[in-house]
Amino acid sequence: MSHTKTEKQKLLTRIRRVRGQLEAVERAVEMEAECAAVLQQITACRGALEGLVAEVVEHHIRNHVVDPSAARNDPRSQAAEQLVEIVHSYLT
Repeated sequence: MSHTKTEKQKLLTRIRRVRGQLEAVERAVEMEAECAAVLQQITACRGALEGLVAEVVEHHIRNHVVDPSAARNDPRSQAAEQLVEIVHSYLT
């Protein structure tokens, strides 16, 4: 994932957020919280993970699927941008 070096801190922040949310789920279960509260925490975890996946997929598309130096009006660049938008709308 060498292309993510510039985004390393951003990704690590997302990962730490996911970890914190998972720990909150664990605490809620340990404290025998209501099902709705546990489900809400789990849903937050899923959203955070999906955001992380979308970020990594976006960087992969932009750095490995299409030539980053290609012109914006290049059909492949346009298709890649459309794919990025689809991935974000599906996962986030």
